[in-house]
Amino acid sequence: MIPRLAASRLTRLLEGFPIVTVTAPRQSGKTTLVRALLPDKPYVSLEAPANREFARERPADFLRQYPRGAVIDEAQHAPELFSELQGAVDAAGRMGLFVLTGSQNLTLLSRVTQSLAGRTALVELLPLSIAELRSASLLPPEYPALLVKGFFPAVHARALEPYEWLQSYLVTYAERDARQLAAIQDLGAFQRFLKLTAARSGQLLNMHALAADTGVTDKTVRHWLSILETCYLVHFVRPHSANFGKRLVKMPKLYMTDVGLAAALLGIQTVAQVEAHPLRGALFETLVVNEFLKRQRNAGQREPLWFWRDNIGTEVDLVLERASEVAAVEVKSGITVAADAFGALDKWRRYAAERGPFTGVHAGLVYGGDARFVRDGVDVLPWSML
Repeated sequence: MIPRLAASRLTRLLEGFPIVTVTAPRQSGKTTLVRALLPDKPYVSLEAPANREFARERPADFLRQYPRGAVIDEAQHAPELFSELQGAVDAAGRMGLFVLTGSQNLTLLSRVTQSLAGRTALVELLPLSIAELRSASLLPPEYPALLVKGFFPAVHARALEPYEWLQSYLVTYAERDARQLAAIQDLGAFQRFLKLTAARSGQLLNMHALAADTGVTDKTVRHWLSILETCYLVHFVRPHSANFGKRLVKMPKLYMTDVGLAAALLGIQTVAQVEAHPLRGALFETLVVNEFLKRQRNAGQREPLWFWRDNIGTEVDLVLERASEVAAVEVKSGITVAADAFGALDKWRRYAAERGPFTGVHAGLVYGGDARFVRDGVDVLPWSML
């Protein structure tokens, strides 16, 4: 198993909560991680029809099988368990009794917060990070290989053809889960929607344009996007709310949660293809933004990621806030950094320092090269050091 950065936090939470809930995209390694950390705990998957039926129809009897706790995989399939779990852990009075896992984040979280508030901690396990690949000596020397492979553990741990595995993932998990959640009738339209969504990763989300290109209504696209978010296939970065005296854009930016999946949906199969692709820069931005999201989630932090764009199109790719300090990060896919790469950051820093309420203003740039340096007060970081 590739060591995961979330493991130490998960172990710590098991000592302080009777239940720990682990949500993650399918095939991101949540079951592997939990079973490796808790080899002596019974394991049961509610993907199996017999287990799911038993848990839903007789939840109390189902839990009596596990007086010392268990790992319950894909727990969102049996919401009837949650109220019974509340009574079971209160009666037992022990920490680390149950681990619930699920691959539908919003579905599972809404049920957990209703029934198990105060009794469970949350761990979100996204696909592998650059830091995890680096520590396992699996990080390729140049980033285009990662744009093709993505970050799902199976692609790095096994002798697989990335494109074939990712295409299988789309059919086996993404389309199936989405169709179950959304009762999608027109699979062709949904497949077209998935490809168009991948082509917009790293871009402002224009709901109307996406609906028109897909051939469905705005309402349908809004619903389908919520399903993709629930299944961890996409996430959104909102415009930063700080008002520096300029009218700011209100649309969010859309990102595929795994860059390899985005590349596969675009039909990219090789490094040569991605290097020549017109969306290479957007895919690199997707990779970098996702790394910041993984870093936050692995540490248990819930602060949102932001971007900044003014009314004339000046844009900074990421804005991060912590207490009264703020940082902006620009993303450039080139292997060198041109002098004009700092223009948007300079404008943002000036506005943030002069008009913002912040006690500290910081700036960074992540690029496709391999050297780290500081230029004009900006920390320039190679992608491989994220």
